[in-house]
Amino acid sequence: MIQIFVDADACPVKDEVYRVAKRHGLKVHVVANSRMGIPRDPLFDLVVVSGRFDAADDWIVEQMTEWDITITSDIPLADRCLKKGARVLDPKGRVFATDSIGDALANRELSAFLRDMGEMGGGPKPYTPQDRSRFLNTFENQIQALLKAQRGKPGGDGPA
Repeated sequence: MIQIFVDADACPVKDEVYRVAKRHGLKVHVVANSRMGIPRDPLFDLVVVSGRFDAADDWIVEQMTEWDITITSDIPLADRCLKKGARVLDPKGRVFATDSIGDALANRELSAFLRDMGEMGGGPKPYTPQDRSRFLNTFENQIQALLKAQRGKPGGDGPA
């Protein structure tokens, strides 16, 4: 069964994930460092991890498989998930891929270096309705691709 893992502490698309996952009957694990409200539904569970650095990332990587989707803007977490064969996308609808994750990691390090040197300021650009729309489209496409792949594998007929 396809599962969705949400790196939830700063995720702006949790409501969209719930809506799409419910439509497809997919389990969603909302992983966070503190309690937060999630819809009351057996498909959705909140996993509160310790405050230890990378505890949420570690939990997600330990639980996920190549049939799962992780939603995160954390590039090192995306890299770890890709190494396990999962699909990974960020809240703006960008799909992380094994052939481009190295560039994303390098850009992340360069940006951190430039910020530390005072050469670059500010954070990410504000989240827009276009970002939300792109996320929904990409998320649906990723689910459909996994469903199709599951139907094509021996004994596979999609999620139960």
